[in-house]
Amino acid sequence: MNEGVEWAMHSCVNLSWAAGEAVTAKRLAAFYNLPTAYLNKQLQALTRAGILTSVSGPKGGFQLARDPRNISLLDIVVAIDGPDDAFRCTEILKEGPGADARADYTKICVISQAMRGAELTYRRELASRSIADIADEVVRRTPAAPDDTRNRFANLKS
Repeated sequence: MNEGVEWAMHSCVNLSWAAGEAVTAKRLAAFYNLPTAYLNKQLQALTRAGILTSVSGPKGGFQLARDPRNISLLDIVVAIDGPDDAFRCTEILKEGPGADARADYTKICVISQAMRGAELTYRRELASRSIADIADEVVRRTPAAPDDTRNRFANLKS
């Protein structure tokens, strides 16, 4: 999984606490000492996916395009890493001893089936968790997180 997925998820949680204000890519990157240009690519991918909006002008930056309850972790993974499954069966069994050239090994290979099951479980779990769920859990563990985040953004240079 691309490290940009982690960066994008943290940025979305932080933006959920930004009280509707746009936050620049530079400030979002400075929050965790990330390279601005690379984080900006992730933010642009989130914008193309309809997760963020990009606001122009002196008070511009990024903000959530939807209610954080309607942004799943899977939405972010797909926006950053694309929709393809993590495991791709290349049907190497077709080259092995006793192979059946007509067989669809993606459906009958035990390894392929196990990996597909794991992929479905992983995707269901990510789809069931929203940015709001994550933000709420962070607040339960660290009640000052939203205020601390807003204060840090206010003190970071544009």
